[in-house]
Amino acid sequence: MIIKKFLGRTEEEAVEAARKELGSGVVIMNVKEVKRKGLAAIFRPKQTEVTAALEEERDALSAVRRESVPTREDAGERTQASMGLSGRKNQDMEDKASIEQRLDSLQELLMSRFQQNETEKEETGGENAGPEGETREEVQEEKPGSQELTEQQRFIRLLYNAMLESEVDEKYANQIVDDLDLAGQANLPIDYILENVYQKMILKFGRAEGILPAEGRTKIVLFMGPTGVGKTTTIAKIASNFAVEERKRVAMLTADTYRIAAVEQLRTYANILEVPFRVIYSEDEAKAAVEEFEDFDYIFVDTMGHSHKNEEQLEHMKRLFETLRDAGECQTFLVLSATTKYRDLLKIVSTYEGIADFQLIFTKLDETGAMGNLLNLKLYTGTPIAFVTNGQNVPNDIELFNPQKTVKQILSTRQERS
Repeated sequence: MIIKKFLGRTEEEAVEAARKELGSGVVIMNVKEVKRKGLAAIFRPKQTEVTAALEEERDALSAVRRESVPTREDAGERTQASMGLSGRKNQDMEDKASIEQRLDSLQELLMSRFQQNETEKEETGGENAGPEGETREEVQEEKPGSQELTEQQRFIRLLYNAMLESEVDEKYANQIVDDLDLAGQANLPIDYILENVYQKMILKFGRAEGILPAEGRTKIVLFMGPTGVGKTTTIAKIASNFAVEERKRVAMLTADTYRIAAVEQLRTYANILEVPFRVIYSEDEAKAAVEEFEDFDYIFVDTMGHSHKNEEQLEHMKRLFETLRDAGECQTFLVLSATTKYRDLLKIVSTYEGIADFQLIFTKLDETGAMGNLLNLKLYTGTPIAFVTNGQNVPNDIELFNPQKTVKQILSTRQERS
């Protein structure tokens, strides 16, 4: 397998260069924009880098591997792009200075919005006044003797509305606001309130451990989820990180025999990564495959993607999971799309809870500006979010879940998020 990088002014130019050198059978693994460094960045345009792969005959592989051994600089770039994943969790942890920087940025954004609301209030004669002085966000009947909201209360309302705009469930948004416990503290500075909410939401998210190595034996990593959430691509991204970056011995299995396209997609990725691949049709074949790869570090298993309403397939999955748990140490991930409606997510989760304990992986973050469902599912299930994906590129568009980044997106207004 030849894996090389090509540069061009556009993606089409870089792909054409790859095809000229490697032939029409080339497989495009990744596309990214490259920024020039130093003074050259001022005078020269940005470039597009394409990572391409081509299968070769076995007798040529040894020479290819020598030519394709990544340099320390290349490894650093890929590590930075993939955000470290399991073996580099510490690199993904933000230090105190970074957290404070994020908080400062969020504070400026919210203060700007708060001041804008105050200006609108002065111009219209009431906060977000609509027809006849009614508020658009909360139409309330005015009571005799009612007091005008304080600056502190208006800022809390701004945070609350930002959470609802991000599709945080109202129940959880109320819990966060209620946890502030500001009774008798009417003059607290706004930045203190913001920091309080920010830290409380981060603590509610927690941090996942990701994929942990097994102690002295093979780790079987199972992925389950409904159709159309990007499960197969997610497996390829994680397997690529372990095989290329971590230099681990990896095998890939698929039980998703209902979708031929999914089988062929995973087979293609396995060929590119030069890792063994098996299709398993029964519990006995699954057990035999685990025994075959018992000397490997990780076995990644793609289970059948199907509707959570299909009872027959769910029963088949339960039997498969029981067999694999008996065969080795397992860790399970439920893959969900961030674009799925919350009520549908609840139905999906309740179905899969009966199969195995799991961590969450959210895909398609690049297709939505509302991150509230991540918090909703974390609080509903009590299980951590391990990874998130934000595109189709393998292996780059995946990262360990970052609670600070997500909370900032939730508390941002819809305009700033877009």
